[in-house]
Amino acid sequence: MAKANAERALAELQGLRRIGAYKTGVHRPTLSKEDMVSREWLCGQLRALGHEAHVDGIANVVSAAPGDGPRILAGSHIESQNEAGWLDGALGVIYALEAARAVAEDPALSAAGCAVDVCAFADEEGHFGSFFGSKSLTGKLSEEDIDRAECRSGRGPLRDHLAAAGLADVARARLDPSRYLAFFEAHIEQGPRLEAEGLTVGVVTSIVAIWQYRIVAVGEQNHAGATSMTARKDAAKALLEVWRRLEDAFPGVAGPDSVWTAGRVVLDPNAPSVIPGYGELWFQHRDCELEVLERMHARLAEVIAEADAASPCAIRLEIVGRNIPARMDEELRGHLAEAAEAIVPGRWRHMPSAGAHDAQMIQPHLPSAMLFVPSIGGVSHHWTEDTDAADIKRGVEVYVDAVSRRFHAALA
Repeated sequence: MAKANAERALAELQGLRRIGAYKTGVHRPTLSKEDMVSREWLCGQLRALGHEAHVDGIANVVSAAPGDGPRILAGSHIESQNEAGWLDGALGVIYALEAARAVAEDPALSAAGCAVDVCAFADEEGHFGSFFGSKSLTGKLSEEDIDRAECRSGRGPLRDHLAAAGLADVARARLDPSRYLAFFEAHIEQGPRLEAEGLTVGVVTSIVAIWQYRIVAVGEQNHAGATSMTARKDAAKALLEVWRRLEDAFPGVAGPDSVWTAGRVVLDPNAPSVIPGYGELWFQHRDCELEVLERMHARLAEVIAEADAASPCAIRLEIVGRNIPARMDEELRGHLAEAAEAIVPGRWRHMPSAGAHDAQMIQPHLPSAMLFVPSIGGVSHHWTEDTDAADIKRGVEVYVDAVSRRFHAALA
């Protein structure tokens, strides 16, 4: 079996951490100067391995190892949320780089022509859209999508940033599924379960689907002092009532791992002395089971209808986006489980992913697998995000071992 150099991988992660350093985390938003420096750094590391590597027209890095033997694609994303953690995404890129090195250094696998191509997807964090890098690689991102994309933090159009990075006329890479046996991604858990259970590795069973909605209330804008309480058509009050009804209703239809969030409220006008005549509540629910998602959707629609009938405001439900859960490949899960039991016996578990990841974009095209390592305190998307160094090192050992097992299965 190929063996990871865990100290080398940890040192690479610490080095990458210095690009865009912010407090104990990083600030490396998509297509920022720091993001592009990190992508060029990765290309340099891959070229040193003999890979062809460049940044494509959407800012993906996808390498191509020399030769024509069995191939595995591995990676994650390299940009960060604003002023956020140093491991979210970056850990999976460095694990993939270490897998590429370890396979190249293994006499049996290298003699058989086995190699790992490495990818660092663009904008998994959604600064401009949703999974633009992995969608582009799989042919799901149109030029019109790119034309419409604007930075959510106010940095301007995506096209302008691609041009500033010298990528305006660069072709976008496309995935060739026939080239690969599988796709592997590693990530921090971004939740508390592994740490709470004293575990080192999570073998992901499936990645949640996210069903996103906009709940709209249309009332009547009026004076906050001169309008009696009985005469008001208050859009904010209507939305708060919907929220209350949902909090009461969802526990009865949710699954054991379901979550739901009212993450954004928009009021117009948003003024202290004006009754808002219009409001939006952005609401999402997540689960790994399609049946549960559909049950929650049905209850949501009922709640909206009940609230609309009872309110002086008109309330409607708009679907923003829905996808389906992505189930990880059974054989690859087996390789990860065997590797985990060999390296951290009894300190791993099967588990769903509560967060979205690029693997769910790749899964329809390639057998895919994900590995988690613990997040201290369950913290992510914040500069205090961290993972114990021992868990990082054990995690990369499991990851490389599982990749090696897949190659040996192909060669058997």
